[in-house]
Amino acid sequence: MSRFLFVVPPLTGHVNPTASVGGELLARGHSVAWIGHPGTLAPLLPDDAQIFPAIDDVLEADIRAKRERWLALRGMAVLKFFWEEFLIPLGHAMVPGVSDAVALFGPDVVVADQQALAGPLVARTAGLPWVTSASTSAELVNPLRTMPKVDAWVRDLLHDFAGGDIRFSDRLVLVYSSAALVGEEFGEEVAFVGPALAHRVERVDFPWERLTERRRVLVSLGTLNGPAGERFLSQALEAVAGLDLQVVMVAEPRPAPPNVLMLPSVPQLALMPHLDAVVTHGGHNTVCEALAHGLPLVVAPIRDDQPTVAAQVVAAGAGVRLTYSRARAADIRSALESVLDEPEYTAAAELVRESFLAAGGAAAAADRLEKVVAG
Repeated sequence: MSRFLFVVPPLTGHVNPTASVGGELLARGHSVAWIGHPGTLAPLLPDDAQIFPAIDDVLEADIRAKRERWLALRGMAVLKFFWEEFLIPLGHAMVPGVSDAVALFGPDVVVADQQALAGPLVARTAGLPWVTSASTSAELVNPLRTMPKVDAWVRDLLHDFAGGDIRFSDRLVLVYSSAALVGEEFGEEVAFVGPALAHRVERVDFPWERLTERRRVLVSLGTLNGPAGERFLSQALEAVAGLDLQVVMVAEPRPAPPNVLMLPSVPQLALMPHLDAVVTHGGHNTVCEALAHGLPLVVAPIRDDQPTVAAQVVAAGAGVRLTYSRARAADIRSALESVLDEPEYTAAAELVRESFLAAGGAAAAADRLEKVVAG
C-alpha cells in the first residue's frame, strides 16, 4: 500500500474534493494524511484522519481578513491582491509545515491543491512525484491568455517563488468536472474525474421535518458576504415571495417570506437530492454538486473563477446567468421560473450529470493516483 499527502489551503471548497479522494484511498487500504489548517480540516474529514499543521489559527484569521478586503476590490486590483497578498504569502507560510510533514509522513505522492503552492515546491525539492488537485477547472483554460502582460506578471511571481510555473503538475492534474462541461481538450496528464462526492463528511444539522412537498430551491452564495451579498440576498427574498415553492436560503437570520427556510449553514450535499434548482454565485463545488444531481441553475458570478464556471453552465444549456451586481428581484424571479418551468434546462443538466457519472468521481481519481505510484 502507498502513502498520499494532501496539501490544502484553509478553504472548504478546496478541501472537500480531497476529502472524497482521500476517503477512497483509505478505503483501499492506503495511508493518507492532510496538511493545512487543522481547524478547517477536522470538520470536513473522518474522525480518525491524520492531520499535520501548516497553518495556525492566527494565520487562518489573517487569511479570512484578507479575503474580506479582497471582496471589496474591483478590476485588476482583485488579481493583484489575490497573488501578492494571498497566494504567494500563503505558499511561503506553508513551506515549513509541509517540509515537516513530508519528513514525518514519508509520502509516495504529494497531492497539492492548485492554491497550495508549498506542496509542489516541497515535493520537487524532496524529489517526490506531485499531483495537482484542481478544485476549479477555470484556470485550466488560462483566463489570462487575452492579457499577455498580466499572464507574464503571474509567471514571474511563480518563478520568484518556485523557479517556475508550478500551478499544474505535468504528471497528473485531477479535475473535478467533465470534458463535456469544460468544453476544451487538454493533454493526457489532465484527468477529468467528475465531482468527487463519495466519502464526504457533513457535520451540519438540518431540520428535515420542515421540508414541504412543494418544489424546493437552494439559494447560496457560499462563504461570501459583505454589502454586495446582502443586496443580492434581499433581492432574492423579494423574488421568491409568493411563489409556489420552498426556498432554503443560506444566510444569517433576517425577515423572510413564509416560504423561505433561512439557515446559517446546510449539509449541502445531503440536501441536493431534495431540490429542484439552485441559485448560486457560481462556486465550482456548488455548481458541480448541483449538476451531479441533474439540477438546473441560476448563476450570478462575482469574481475569480465564477464567470468561467457560469459560462460553462450556460454553454451546456443547464442554467441562466445573471449580472450579480445589477440583478433585481424581477430578474431573479424570471430566471428561476425559467429553469424550473422550461424542461430543456433540466434535460441539459441531466446530460451533464451523465458525463459526471461516466467520469468516475473519487474512484477514478484514486485509480489515477495509484498509477502515479506505480510509475
